[in-house]
Amino acid sequence: MRRSRITAYVTSLLLAVGFALTGAATAQASGTAAATGYVALGDSYASGVGAGSYISSSGDCLRSTKAYPYLWAAAHSPSSFDFTACSGARTGDVLANQLGPLGSSTGLVSLSIGGNDAGFADVMTTCVLQSDSGCLSRIATAKAYVDSTLPGQLDSVYSAISSKAPAAHVVVLGYPRFYKLGATCLGLSDTKRAAINDAADYLDSAIAKRAADHGFTFGDVRSTFTGHELCSGSAWLHSLNLLNITESYHPTAAGHSGGYLPAFTSAA
Repeated sequence: MRRSRITAYVTSLLLAVGFALTGAATAQASGTAAATGYVALGDSYASGVGAGSYISSSGDCLRSTKAYPYLWAAAHSPSSFDFTACSGARTGDVLANQLGPLGSSTGLVSLSIGGNDAGFADVMTTCVLQSDSGCLSRIATAKAYVDSTLPGQLDSVYSAISSKAPAAHVVVLGYPRFYKLGATCLGLSDTKRAAINDAADYLDSAIAKRAADHGFTFGDVRSTFTGHELCSGSAWLHSLNLLNITESYHPTAAGHSGGYLPAFTSAA
């Protein structure tokens, strides 16, 4: 009886050691295959339009080495970094042209999209060139689009990302408010500035809701840009620049390093 007990004990001990070693090997293999690649998707606010130092091979997409995705990758050295964000991109462009690098090894995805779908450029053009009433009317049209159409477009992009990169942590970045209100500032009227800020909040709320419904993290840049809006005296956004229209109303290099990068880093 004593010998059988000893035999049973030794057998149990060997099995336990075997399971432990197998578990360790499995964990090691899992760690080796961990999803640690980073893919940066989105529009001009992700590609870095306005930050300068554009990568020549990116062409009209105007991807910048001073954009927050590039800065984050330089600081954290992910196993791979694919930067496919592109100036002027809409949700359909992300689906058609930017998702190629996503896969099982993708551990982190950043995305800013929706502003162009909602008519950002046309809103700013209208508000610069037309009356207060014309500006407010165009913003109302944009808000109606955000209510009726944008959620479905965002859902399509978010679902595609989840399908192609199931292990990825996805951070969706919003847009800053453009203007510091109550400050003396040449250019647009207080009515227009307040309405544009309200439109940014409206768009961010819609994007944040869709991101949350997909289990994604929303990176809110409004707090990091506070005190650095246009008319603040320390702006991290370009104002209207007739010599370089493309960079108008986009974050500067400081806007990426001081505004977008901290918001992304804390959410990642």
